[in-house]
Amino acid sequence: MNAVTLILVYLIVINFISFTAMGVDKARARKRLWRIPESTLFVLALIGGSIGSIAGMHLFHHKTRHRRFLYGLPAILILQILIVIILATSPIEFLVM
Repeated sequence: MNAVTLILVYLIVINFISFTAMGVDKARARKRLWRIPESTLFVLALIGGSIGSIAGMHLFHHKTRHRRFLYGLPAILILQILIVIILATSPIEFLVM
């Protein structure tokens, strides 16, 4: 398995986990059960699950009134996109063993 495939698999898995976490937290909120901490939801977005977090937020109508999430998750996604663009256009070659 090459590096690109490994990265894509990681991104698919972490976005699925982030999406699911939003749905689980919404279901738990409705039932007034123990919730997933907001810091955990943000960490999932930061480690690559921002697309899944944003999709889950809008699909489940969860955390849409919280400005931290409404503006923070898209900001994380934009930052991640910028990092990828900078790395892709960088003159430094990254060797994959």
